[in-house]
Amino acid sequence: MSHYRKYTDKQLLALLPQNDEAAFSAIYDRYWERLFVIAYNRVKDTPTSEDIVHDVFAGLWANRASIDIDALENYLAVAVKYAVLTKLKKQARERTFLLSQDATVTDRPVEDAVQARQLLELIQTEIERLPEKCRLIFKYSREKGMPVKDIAHQLHLSPKTIENQLAKAVRHLRVAVRSFLHIFF
Repeated sequence: MSHYRKYTDKQLLALLPQNDEAAFSAIYDRYWERLFVIAYNRVKDTPTSEDIVHDVFAGLWANRASIDIDALENYLAVAVKYAVLTKLKKQARERTFLLSQDATVTDRPVEDAVQARQLLELIQTEIERLPEKCRLIFKYSREKGMPVKDIAHQLHLSPKTIENQLAKAVRHLRVAVRSFLHIFF
């Protein structure tokens, strides 16, 4: 492993498509701290910064067979910056949603809040009733916010299969919610 430290970025990159884990580790050791600093300077949160850097390296490894990188350090730095922007946008959307939910719940009468809680419990129960693979795909998509392409890659399935499973889950939840709403309206 120590001899990999002497390799240039280009030499290490050439070894990645051959599934050379030692070359990947050398890249990781060479750049993880710099990438962490880039992420941390923007998000000011250690666990989030670590997650971002991990995701960038996971993406590099996952795409090792098809990568075409000229300047590795620049590529990784830009990947971290984009990952940071994506994370910040997602956090902003979550904050906006939570604030709107708080305002909505406090403005409603108690009965509406109880019905809303029951509806959320029903949805969670119905999600758990989905077939295992369908439930896993749905959770990756909705809870983790993963795009179809990434889910397909992680589960070794085609994107079309992922889309079909998501449509199946949504149909199932729509039917369950519709029957629940008929009770109250």
